[in-house]
Amino acid sequence: MVQVKQMVDRALYFAGPAQTVAEVARQMAQLQVGAIVIVDGGNLKGVFSERDLMMRVVIKGLDAETTPVERVMTTAVATVNEEDGVEQAMETMKTRQCRHLPVLRGEQVIGFLSMRDVMHFELERKTEELVRMRAYIHGAA
Repeated sequence: MVQVKQMVDRALYFAGPAQTVAEVARQMAQLQVGAIVIVDGGNLKGVFSERDLMMRVVIKGLDAETTPVERVMTTAVATVNEEDGVEQAMETMKTRQCRHLPVLRGEQVIGFLSMRDVMHFELERKTEELVRMRAYIHGAA
């Protein structure tokens, strides 16, 4: 079983709950990410995504320059433990209908897993498996 912690290998980007929506959106744009973890003192407070920006800020006509992100972030966040398997992460994303999962070590956020990360990881795994199978078949013939 491949554990989630084996997939968490890049820097964790996060924002604070008191930052404005505009600040966080600019940070997301600079990092080229569609969602960002909101933490306070290392503890998970929520997730802010492009969908939150559209549905909770733009459509409602809120001022992004003055609205704190904690007011419009998603707070009912699905998470995954670093020791969980990748299959568990995929199942959580499916059942909770989300595309991003904060990865926890106890109560501390140590990573952020996206559906894209999981898909790339699984594609790489399947490709390696296919290469091994072809080598076995050609070696046996």
